[in-house]
Amino acid sequence: MDVTALVLADSRFPGGGHVHSGGLEEAAARGLVRTVEDLAGFLTGRLATAGALAATFAAVATSDALSTVDRWLELDGEYDARTPSPAQRAASRAQGRATVRAGRAGWPSPILEALLAATPEPHHPIVLGALAGIAGAEPQDAALAAAYLAVSGPASAAVRLLGLDPFAVNATVVALSPRIQEIAVTAAKNRTMAPGDLPAPGGPGLDLLAEAQHRHHRAEVRLFAS
Repeated sequence: MDVTALVLADSRFPGGGHVHSGGLEEAAARGLVRTVEDLAGFLTGRLATAGALAATFAAVATSDALSTVDRWLELDGEYDARTPSPAQRAASRAQGRATVRAGRAGWPSPILEALLAATPEPHHPIVLGALAGIAGAEPQDAALAAAYLAVSGPASAAVRLLGLDPFAVNATVVALSPRIQEIAVTAAKNRTMAPGDLPAPGGPGLDLLAEAQHRHHRAEVRLFAS
């Protein structure tokens, strides 16, 4: 795996992921996730939907062919269309903004500036893929980082919210490794598709949790923004 992809997937990377639980906080508040076994089911579902979507768009975004404003705008719009929850779109763009700030410092490039000219608040997987591509990483590496982040963030949130055994939680993430790898391989294969033809794995349950979290976060103190 490329070093840049490792940096982007690192929990210490200042991409703003620490304030997002990927729907886990709302699921925990509703009693849907209480145990490590519950968490395993939640993460498996999230990986197959939001994780696969993020991996696909991260892989596509590594391509130099997307270095024009019009192409970036098209890709950003297609990700928007595949994210029906306004709350999830806002969370993705918030992490995208934070990743842009760190990316400009670490990997300054005209390609990144073209992306920002298309949209000043690009979606997180697109920024992640763009930075990976700028640094010379392969599409599969970018996809792997995106898929991993889709489960590592909620897993970390589960420890903080539910007091679960961190060793057991980590083992749950490790158990997902083969599936994370499979998703990254598939995402890399799909990168040559036109943006409008890219897969659109949906997770209605995650959409509903995101909207509920957004409402509750505005009305009461919540640990996570999403």
